[in-house]
Amino acid sequence: MGTAQKFEDLEIWKRAREICKKVHLIQGKTDLKKDFKLYNQLNGSSGSIMDNIAEGFERNGNKEFCQFLSIAKASCGETRSQFYRVLDRDYISKEEFDNLVEKLTSLSKQINSFMKYLKDSGFRGSKFSKEL
Repeated sequence: MGTAQKFEDLEIWKRAREICKKVHLIQGKTDLKKDFKLYNQLNGSSGSIMDNIAEGFERNGNKEFCQFLSIAKASCGETRSQFYRVLDRDYISKEEFDNLVEKLTSLSKQINSFMKYLKDSGFRGSKFSKEL
């Protein structure tokens, strides 16, 4: 696994950003735009995925990073659950729903694998290095 210099280098952050963008595109082209509460919840939970990855990265400690990754992973589940409501209210097709759920499930697994990698590595984080 390569060394990321900034959170924007992380594949999990890039994938989370794509999902967040997709939420906005769905809102713009469907009646979800009229369902303000659901849209706000969906926008918030999908944004939480990418934001927690970024915030955890910036903490410069693997233990804290894993904590924020765990929150990001939970937000994947929350977003997935909200997409069931979006489907049930006929804002998106079953095909679009299945695609989004697959992306969120895959991202959740990727976050989990990254957390395991961080926990198994001996590196504690850059804030613990002597150079700082």
